[in-house]
Amino acid sequence: MLAGGTRVGLREICAADVGERYVGWLNDPVIAQFLESRFATQTLESVRAFVEQQLADPAVLMLAIVDADGGAHVGNIKIGPLSRHHGTADVGLLIGERAVWGRGYATEAIALATGLGFERLGARKLTASCYSDNVGSATAFRRAGWADEGVRPAQFVGADGRVQDQVMFGILAP
Repeated sequence: MLAGGTRVGLREICAADVGERYVGWLNDPVIAQFLESRFATQTLESVRAFVEQQLADPAVLMLAIVDADGGAHVGNIKIGPLSRHHGTADVGLLIGERAVWGRGYATEAIALATGLGFERLGARKLTASCYSDNVGSATAFRRAGWADEGVRPAQFVGADGRVQDQVMFGILAP
């Protein structure tokens, strides 16, 4: 375990994590409604290839979010790639298990990953963004101490066909 909290822990994702359940998260229209991966049907092969590519990149941390009680894989959080020139890296996350939505798992995972991004990758700043309708994600970043940095109006077309703003967040290394 790379980092642990009261609700979740973070560990490097591994090949065993890439199974039908994980692929199912990415193909579930409700879970994937705010993910760019929703534009293609995901398969075991495509997800395995993506995870392998991320794990091979030293400028990326691809982490499994696991339940602190039972160790079940409930989502992922990715930091990077780190820009060596600017010292910045983007953070993206997915809580795939709907049963744990709204329980603070994302907030805690973001807080833990933030520390790892600064310590392990050497980032000086981390950034993230979400669709304006993704209230849960925006709330999680704010509760984890990230600052609102701006809004790009009409940046995305949501899964329902409505145009949405992009809400941007950032946090500087201590």
